Amino acid sequence: MEMKEQPYSFFHRLSCAWKGVRHAALHERHLKIHLIGLVLVVVAGSFTGLSTWEWVAIFGISALVLGLELVNAALEETLDLLHPDHHPSAGLAKDMAAGAVLVAAFMAIVIAALIFIPHWTG
Repeated sequence: MEMKEQPYSFFHRLSCAWKGVRHAALHERHLKIHLIGLVLVVVAGSFTGLSTWEWVAIFGISALVLGLELVNAALEETLDLLHPDHHPSAGLAKDMAAGAVLVAAFMAIVIAALIFIPHWTG
């Protein structure tokens, strides 16, 4: 069986994904806040002497927060295009996507506290 040629190469798709991340990092206020938070945590962690697993936890939850923020921004962009006027269902969808980011960000704070507090108090 012959494989059908894909319309876009892996590198083209990677380029498109990077374009989306770059656009969001430059234009989405909340993503900027999360990125600044990540930089601060990495700086604090580098002075604290975290273990490998502590770094894994920090980068894992950070990837979740940043990824959800990108999905949230994409959903908002799409819904604003489809429903330029306020629509209750569109508003609810935006609120739920923002809620997903909020839950992940809250858990990131809890994880950071569980990691950093013992290092700083012990």
